[in-house]
This record gives sequence, structure tokens and C-alpha cells, in this order.
Amino acid sequence: MKINPAGPRRTTLTALALASALALSACGSMTESTTGSGGGDAIDKLNIVVPADPGGGWDQTGRAMQKDLQDNDLVETASVVNVGGAGGTNGLAQLATETDPNTLMVMGYVMVGAVETNNAANRIEDTTPIARMTDEPLVVVVPADSPYQNMQDLLDDIEAKGQGVSITGGSAGGADHILAGMVLKEAGIAPDKLNYIPYSGGGESLAALLGNKVNAGISGVGEYAEQVEAGKLRALAVSGDEAAPQLPEVQTLTDQGIDVVLTNWRGVVAPGSIDEAQADKLTELVTDLHETESWKTTLKENNWSDAFLTGEEFDTFLTEDIATVKTTLTEIGLL
Repeated sequence: MKINPAGPRRTTLTALALASALALSACGSMTESTTGSGGGDAIDKLNIVVPADPGGGWDQTGRAMQKDLQDNDLVETASVVNVGGAGGTNGLAQLATETDPNTLMVMGYVMVGAVETNNAANRIEDTTPIARMTDEPLVVVVPADSPYQNMQDLLDDIEAKGQGVSITGGSAGGADHILAGMVLKEAGIAPDKLNYIPYSGGGESLAALLGNKVNAGISGVGEYAEQVEAGKLRALAVSGDEAAPQLPEVQTLTDQGIDVVLTNWRGVVAPGSIDEAQADKLTELVTDLHETESWKTTLKENNWSDAFLTGEEFDTFLTEDIATVKTTLTEIGLL
């Protein structure tokens, strides 16, 4: 699916840019497109902000974009800077002061929840939405020697022992935390029985699981699939509306009678200070990236679903998702 990011406005902008270029040529100008300006047809240098430490899903997304943009000569150079902490809201704060319009920040569902639970001063609504890129279901896992064989076993134990049962995952208020709360709510279990232990990276939560320091864990399928296949973890359920390609034998939550579907989407936004022409250039850039064969290969290799949206469609999706997450966080006792 290819979406025209700017609709009829693109023709007008292109015509204006062409007229401007001809005028400059007539004056003998040798000026080329440069970063930091709204004009020109190309972005030479792109900054990619990853609001997390290296190694996680946002970092993987940012570096995959960097590689494919450069390999396809869509930009001359793309740099990645990591700004970790606070569920991405530290990176969001940095984006708010960014003066280079040729900047993209990787973000997604986790940040939507983190903004609310951290009561962040800088909000996603203050950025310029560019594109939703991917999504991925979550998976609920337990150590291989756990007595839990399915979701009902886990829920029964939480009902009986309350906070005596621990569940680990990513940042507080993120997708993993929200899924845990939604599952308990759907099962009729009081929210104060949830003992959720957040970690900033998938490696830490994995170590806690393998060390039997927690009873269960939730993360993106890609984070735990290898350990499940190796027999070190047991997957109880995935959170999509169908089985995950990496774990085709694992039932969904809905297969097990739990009416919850949640996928962890990822996308990119730009500084809120950029103008319409600059936003159009960035949107066109990621649209061109989306159409390359190498990006299609990247999606397949990482088992990411193509969830591409731009323009008004992404803006509307983001507005609705923020409202839904705020409601969900309140209902499950996190706000």
C-alpha cells in the first residue's frame, strides 16, 4: 500500500520548487539542496533519534532505517543517536529542542503509555507525525520449568496469590505493562493484584526469567522467540489477532478465551517546529524507503508486520491511539 503523503498539495509544492530552481539557475546560482532548509527536493543528511538504549526494538528499527536509506541512496548519510530512559520521554524532550528539520525520532506504542504514566512535560501531540512503519504482537512467556502450561494456569495463580506472582516486561506504562493489566481486567482480577516488574531493556527481563527471579514475562515476540525455540522459555500466548509467524504453534489470547488483542506498533515523528514543506519532504523520504526491496527484506528478516501509514491517516490513528491508551491506563489502575 502506497499512500500519497500530501495529496494534491504535493503537485503545487513540486511546481513551486521547480520554478524556484529555474530562477536560481537563470541567475547563475550553483547552490545545492542542503540540510536545515525547507527548500530543495532531497535530504542529504538525516538525523535519527532513538529514544532508548542500544539493542531494543526502537534501536533495531532506527538502525534498519539508517542502513536501508543509505544503501538505496535515499540520503547521503543518516546518523543514529540514542537517548535512553523514561520509556522514550527523555528522547521526546530532546526532540522538542531540535533545530534541524531533517530529524526523525523512532517512537511507538510504548511511548504513548510512558507519556501518560510519567506525566511528561513534552507530549507526542507536540511533534509532527510522519509515518507508522511496523507492528508486532507481544508474547507471554514463563521459564521452561514453570508449572504454568497455559494462560489460565497463570491467571488462577495470580487470583490466588496476588502480588506473590511477578510478571516482568519493559517500561512501566508501556505495551507489556498495559497488556498485563488488560488481561487481568478481562479475567475479572483486581488491578492491585498485578505485580509488574519493569526493565528498560529486553536483555534484563530475559535474564530475570532465565534466572527464575520472576514468574512470567511479556515482550515483543522477536525478543523472546529464540529462547522459546531453544526450550529455555515456554510461550503461553501471543497478543495478535492470529498466530505469530515465529511461533506458529502458540495460541493467541483470544484462542484461550481472553478477549484481548494488542500489537506494539512503531513509527517516526519529526520536531513539532518544522513547516509543512519540511514535513512533506520527510514523509516522501520514508514513503520511498517503504517501497524499496531492501525494506521489504528488512521486515521479513525481523518478522515485523508492514503497518505503513502516513499523512492524515497516521495523524488520525495517533490521536485515537493516545485517547485509547489513556482510557485503558485509567481502567487498569495505572493512572
